[in-house]
Amino acid sequence: MTKVLQESRSLYEQDILLWVEDTVAKLKAGDFQNLDIANLIEEVESLGISQRKELLSRLVTLIEHILKRLYVDIPNDFNGWERTVRNQRSDLELLLKAAPSLKNRWDDSFTEAWQIARKKVSKEYRKVDFPTQWQYASDIDTILDYDFWQVEN
Repeated sequence: MTKVLQESRSLYEQDILLWVEDTVAKLKAGDFQNLDIANLIEEVESLGISQRKELLSRLVTLIEHILKRLYVDIPNDFNGWERTVRNQRSDLELLLKAAPSLKNRWDDSFTEAWQIARKKVSKEYRKVDFPTQWQYASDIDTILDYDFWQVEN
């Protein structure tokens, strides 16, 4: 019975990795006639969605930790928050290098990430008065390089 069920399901449904390997082999061989086009389209679309989600997720985490570092007075946590900021910045740089077109989505993604991050930290630290608007420049270079908590001399 199990074998009959597996045979009625497509390779895509049975084993995604095997399906990917099979699809790559067919593409390399120019065997376009036997491609599973519907699932190939779905997977290619999901790649773009995944990268946009990763941009948003990393920005949310970055902004959360910048906000904590700026407004939450727990010095013992500063190092951890700063480490997370550095890690997210590095990962964002790698993501933007791999998918430069994400830079075109930066402003909208930043605005959305700011709203999500502010809401999250406000719930986590109810006694802290976080600003309702981002107080600094939000361009890529500033967000990826500037340590907002450092006082300039």
